[in-house]
Amino acid sequence: MLPLRETSGLPDPNISPPQIAQSGDPFARLRVAHLVARIPRGTPVRLRDIVDRLNSEYVDWSFDRRVVVETLVQLQSNWMIDFRNTSGIEFGRDAAGETVTLEDTTRVDAWMISQTERLVGACRERLRTFAVEEGAIP
Repeated sequence: MLPLRETSGLPDPNISPPQIAQSGDPFARLRVAHLVARIPRGTPVRLRDIVDRLNSEYVDWSFDRRVVVETLVQLQSNWMIDFRNTSGIEFGRDAAGETVTLEDTTRVDAWMISQTERLVGACRERLRTFAVEEGAIP
């Protein structure tokens, strides 16, 4: 390992560059799903409010409506596979715009936790693949 010397007054280089949320990116999907797991149940929530909340919680990220909707559609699809109905995640529209409503039952929390755990696994796999491809892991 290359020996380094201490240099007093050197600023911390650990500044993260901004990220633009991309379709299919597990890191972006994880952040969306994590927020969706915490929204009120049984009440329509405006998609615009979800996007705004993501952008305020993750100031080094930029989320747009498209990435949020794609993640919600994937979650809805996963719900339909697991429970054979569409009542878990429903899309709608009101006077203020497009909305999403999560079923107000106890099964939603456990299911959302499993969905976010799956996305955490996908993120870790992406990091592992990156490390192997870049030569960090022999």
